[in-house]
Amino acid sequence: MLTLQSDLHGNHLLGALPSHEWQALAPHLELVHLRTEQLICDSGQRIHHVYFPTTAIVSLLSTMEDGSSVEIAAVGREGMTGVPVLTGGETMPNRVQVQCAGFAYRMSAQALKQQFARSDFLRRLMLLYMHALLTQVAQTAACNRHHSLSKQLCRWLLIEVDRVASNDLSVTQQLIADMLGVRREGITEAAGKLHDEGLIHHSRGHIRVLDRAGLEARACECYGLVRREFDRLLPRLHQAETLA
Repeated sequence: MLTLQSDLHGNHLLGALPSHEWQALAPHLELVHLRTEQLICDSGQRIHHVYFPTTAIVSLLSTMEDGSSVEIAAVGREGMTGVPVLTGGETMPNRVQVQCAGFAYRMSAQALKQQFARSDFLRRLMLLYMHALLTQVAQTAACNRHHSLSKQLCRWLLIEVDRVASNDLSVTQQLIADMLGVRREGITEAAGKLHDEGLIHHSRGHIRVLDRAGLEARACECYGLVRREFDRLLPRLHQAETLA
């Protein structure tokens, strides 16, 4: 059980809660370690727990009949998984799988639903997050259809460093290819060009962003659009009282 509100600050949504709100949630939160590729919830499966990542990154994956999949959104310390439980959906339309290992707070879906029904503040906060998440999903679909692989890779890397608050990523080129729904050879070529231009350094299982501004300049407009929407709706959540 959590005893200090500062314990919650690794996740932006939990950190935004005023004292009386987090006191109501804290007894239901359990800090857990998530493993890379751990399946949290499969498509069509009932949601029993929701997760508020702190250092982990979780992917929402759309899976085709042939078994192929593509990432439609990444959830890190800015958000949570399992939002359909708050809209009455009860089940996940997509696969929810850990992309990068790390920690998250786990909470039973039933406990969150009960507090969601009681709290105007929590309801407002979660609805704003859902809006921002839907923006990410929609823009990812548009980006995958209309933009070059190089621009998609830049967007994906920027999202990742935002989620982990670090310029160092423990990812393989195969994982990136799987997330973007492309061949690994394409990622190898695109990453090689970014490496040669001094924007990133990549080695086996590791990528370091060296020039964030340069990477942003190379990315498509999708990254900036989604980030602006998160900042507009959930402005770092430092002004949480304005949501009340």
